[in-house]
Amino acid sequence: MELTNENVLGKIISKFGEDNIQGAYSPDGIMTFTTNRETIIELIQYLHDDKELQLNFLTTMCGIHYPDQKDKELCVMYQLHSMRHNYRLRIKVYMPASDPVMPTLTNVYAASNWMERETFDFYGIQFLGHPNLTRILNIEEMEYHPMLKQYPLEDQTREDKIDTYFGR
Repeated sequence: MELTNENVLGKIISKFGEDNIQGAYSPDGIMTFTTNRETIIELIQYLHDDKELQLNFLTTMCGIHYPDQKDKELCVMYQLHSMRHNYRLRIKVYMPASDPVMPTLTNVYAASNWMERETFDFYGIQFLGHPNLTRILNIEEMEYHPMLKQYPLEDQTREDKIDTYFGR
């Protein structure tokens, strides 16, 4: 089977159903779609083990914060790569900020250990089953997660800035 976005997506949908695989599109030629927390581990295990696909390299796993998307404020994004076929795939899982919980991927990809710790550190997403979910770049005493867009980017009380100098 030739690994085209259409062929791979068709194979994934036939295995997991259209209810679990949604919103497929191809920005920059990389097949991207959304799934849910209940399906993600089984899906990635399938992509890793499948003899035709061989998506056996976890390139990236990170968090994203969309503060304006109600009940989809947080996202975990996975990028998988087949070294044999030079094919990439991107999967996103959205969740409400009130329930930032995902299953760990450490049983499939050992490299996800550090990526999950970084995502926890910066976004506060808990990975159930992770062997050592502690902060990795920030101090343990930190009471917030710095990549959450909870604060304005600029100091609104500054008077020494003239907006025209900043293209506004």
